[in-house]
Amino acid sequence: MQVLTPRVYWAQRHGEIYLRVELSDTKNLEINTQDNTIQFRAQGHGAKGDNEYKFSLDFLEPVRPEIEHKSTERQVDIKIKKQEERWWDRLTLQEKKPVFLAPDFNRWLDESDAETELQAKEAKLNKIRVESRVRKDPYLGLKRGYLFMYNLVQFLGFSWIFVNLTVRLLILGQDSFYDTFHTTADVMYFCQMMAVLEVINPLLGLVKTGFFPAMIQVAGRNVILFVIFGCLEEMQSKPIVFFVFYLWSTIEVFRYPFYMLACIGTEWKLLTWLRYSLWIPLYPLGVIAEAVAVIQSLPIFEETRLFSLPLPALLGHYLSFSYTLQLYLVLMFLGLFINFRYLYNQRRRRFRSRKRKVH
Repeated sequence: MQVLTPRVYWAQRHGEIYLRVELSDTKNLEINTQDNTIQFRAQGHGAKGDNEYKFSLDFLEPVRPEIEHKSTERQVDIKIKKQEERWWDRLTLQEKKPVFLAPDFNRWLDESDAETELQAKEAKLNKIRVESRVRKDPYLGLKRGYLFMYNLVQFLGFSWIFVNLTVRLLILGQDSFYDTFHTTADVMYFCQMMAVLEVINPLLGLVKTGFFPAMIQVAGRNVILFVIFGCLEEMQSKPIVFFVFYLWSTIEVFRYPFYMLACIGTEWKLLTWLRYSLWIPLYPLGVIAEAVAVIQSLPIFEETRLFSLPLPALLGHYLSFSYTLQLYLVLMFLGLFINFRYLYNQRRRRFRSRKRKVH
């Protein structure tokens, strides 16, 4: 039987050499290494049909005697470890490469790319070592389950409000503005009472979000809902209720499903972009709508003297609650600045980390 040479493809990393021998249905496979030489012999189906194939290579530098190889229906994959981890200028000792040898472009990397790959592997190993030293939380599954259910309930609640307002707007037009509160207030009350948990969760260490940004948003919304809209019947039929509820629900129908998927370690790129981008115009618009609601309520509080504090005769009859709301307007826009800056930095860190993963 004629002895032939198979086609061999190669690639390298700093610590390994990869050889791919184009030989299928191999039998009597023999692979030996000594110092810087590898010898291969096998019977199989190659470029010249069923024959015995062999080759020998003198590597540029010594290699370790241990060899990893795997035979498949189409090829033989060989992995050889270098004696010293460093990049080789070429594979063989002789400058002119053998005619049967060619680069394996499926595995090929230049030195800089291989260095990057090596650093990524080392970083992954270091992360695994650190995680193995960190004591696992026995209640992690329970915490994630609670957060998933919380975000699911909030998503369903705000989705119902969003769909209800949208459908009524399409059917009734501007007439739907005037009874927004009476058709959706119960669900909004429920969602905003549930949102108090978003202030508690950071204190318990269940989430990594900041306590103060969550408190500012939840407290601000609840003042509008329970004090401005809930206590003043005159405000409940005003169109501003529609705009406040619609802006709130639009933001939340993207925020809560994003957090739901994060609880199960899943990410949808489009949803991530929407969650971190839509709030840029919607959040300031929501605060402006809330400010309009406060301004519209000032004469009503002044007239009804609701929540006003009685004063001694020397100081006047009462201290109007409208003064408190005027101070609240200033704090509202201060909170907008703080929250906007926090959310913008969060968005920038998020997309910066994604760029690193891509590159």
